[in-house]
Amino acid sequence: MALPRLRLPDLGFGLGLRACHYSHVLDQRPQVDWFEVITENFLDTGGFPRYVLERVAETYPVVMHGVSLSIGSTDPLDLDYLRRVRRLADRIGAVWVSDHLCWTGVLGINTHDLLPMPFTEESLDHVVERIRVAQEVLERPLVLENPSSYVEYTQSTLTEWEFLARMAEDSDCGLLLDVNNAYVSAVNHGTDPYACLRTLPAERVVQMHLAGHTDRGTHLIDTHDQPVADPVWELYRFAAARTGGVSTLLEWDDHVPPLTDLVAELDKARAYAPRGDGVHAHVG
Repeated sequence: MALPRLRLPDLGFGLGLRACHYSHVLDQRPQVDWFEVITENFLDTGGFPRYVLERVAETYPVVMHGVSLSIGSTDPLDLDYLRRVRRLADRIGAVWVSDHLCWTGVLGINTHDLLPMPFTEESLDHVVERIRVAQEVLERPLVLENPSSYVEYTQSTLTEWEFLARMAEDSDCGLLLDVNNAYVSAVNHGTDPYACLRTLPAERVVQMHLAGHTDRGTHLIDTHDQPVADPVWELYRFAAARTGGVSTLLEWDDHVPPLTDLVAELDKARAYAPRGDGVHAHVG
């Protein structure tokens, strides 16, 4: 049986590395425990972005978060993409590599969206086998996130959370629990987010995401463009208690405020999920 957390560390509290903050991060070394980068932004990029990434990786732990793996698609896995991800992860010493439980296209067409999975036994077997292949190519555990969803399949025979739990156990992968996505999906589909989180194997949760969403009245949209909502903070408190506290990242991708504002928002996560051992303070 795999050890808890797949031998991966608790990094503390981190932020996404965004281009508008490059200079601030390099010059001021903010009090952030770690950074997450969007994998595709650096795979085929040299010049200043790669320079920034390599300098940041010399000072902070870095995690790579992808959006193109398309683990649920019926198209063959893109082995060249996986090899390039592995090379970048090796180069910067990425602590782990993550992506989403979704499909992004079919027949070679990329929709540039994280499309929902049908939660059936057949799709579970399909995804588990592809995760095993991906982990062999990456030569490291893969960590997969629950995306937000707005529609469901009538063919589904499992809940999303039953699917995630079995997927993690059967493939020996890790889970990235996006607390905002869990809340958004629960509201959109009329389910209880707390009951959903109780289904997850807590020892498989390697990381958590926090973000803001937009309330459209009839549904919520995961927009990553505003502060974390109060119900999401409360759900995060519950998730942190259930997991014992794991690496937590604040996502903000549109209308991005100054980095000092993001650090202040991240400090709320420290308050909602305090660590008892006093570790993880960044030393610049």
